[in-house]
Amino acid sequence: MTALGTPGLDARLVVDRGIFRLDVALTAGPGDVVALLGPNGAGKTTALRALAGLVPLTDGHLRLDGAALERTPPESRPVGVVFQDYLLFPHLTALDNVAFGPRCQGVGKAEARALAAAWLERMGLAEHAGARPRRLSGGQAQRVALARALATRPRLLLLDEPLAALDARTRLDVRAQLRRHLAEFEAVAVLVTHDPLDAMVLADRLVVVEDGRTVQEGTPADIARHPRTDYIARLVGLNLYQGRADGHTVRLDAGPSLTTTEVLTGPVFVAFPPSAVTLHRERPTGTSARNLWHCEVAGLETHGDQIRADLTGELPLAADLTTVAAAELGLHPGTRVWATVKAAQTHAYPV
Repeated sequence: MTALGTPGLDARLVVDRGIFRLDVALTAGPGDVVALLGPNGAGKTTALRALAGLVPLTDGHLRLDGAALERTPPESRPVGVVFQDYLLFPHLTALDNVAFGPRCQGVGKAEARALAAAWLERMGLAEHAGARPRRLSGGQAQRVALARALATRPRLLLLDEPLAALDARTRLDVRAQLRRHLAEFEAVAVLVTHDPLDAMVLADRLVVVEDGRTVQEGTPADIARHPRTDYIARLVGLNLYQGRADGHTVRLDAGPSLTTTEVLTGPVFVAFPPSAVTLHRERPTGTSARNLWHCEVAGLETHGDQIRADLTGELPLAADLTTVAAAELGLHPGTRVWATVKAAQTHAYPV
């Protein structure tokens, strides 16, 4: 947490846009990387643009290192931005693209170009200093854009879907490079992404936004283990239910009961991974699984190297199984199956 007069970011971003209202609080200290996650239309990009000064606040506050920025124009804020499509100047070389920021801050041409050359060297792009953007690969353009943002020595770095324009192979390499550069960044970085892997790898803390509000925040590990909305559960690949616990038994709001290992009382969430679900064509006998439901296959799709079955019935859930297992069970939409989950593979926690 930061307070007035201390380093870091302390913001409450309130933006009214007709029927949509963003109201999100963000705090971060120097060296922190915060990821804003959420579905399309949740308000992530609006929050980022408000931090950059491109969207005015309706209410709230924005303090960076103790200085109020609500009325500071975008060009005067100590903020660097890496946009989704990078927005490199097509008529300038990589070197001059990076030098552009320092030049706008009043740095002389020779000094700005020397600073830009140092940043390109740091990014492993020294040999591409004279190349124009059209000659750069997607990964190289992303690093030039990052160097351009960092060359102004910002106290707040904003990254808007910085890996979205990359193909899968390039994304893997650039994600690792970006993680290294962010680890070396001494101020605050805020990342907007819809990709949970980008968020988990790059960020120290996640803030999940839905319908303009923060619904959950915490470390990647905590959010992955304790999702609190259906969106987050799908994001981290868990089946999630809410109900009321009485000892080992949870009566779900959806109807049936679940047996868990935890002993709890009162409102709880229950989560388990699709891989914990075992499917049977006939009602199983002699199984140690305490949870058993009669379901119907609503759909099948490839999920990594497995098949994910979308099930409806007594309890809607997702189940992962191998291609061989799916074939042996003869699964197709409309197939009736029994689904079992061992109590030991569930995780219950208070609402």
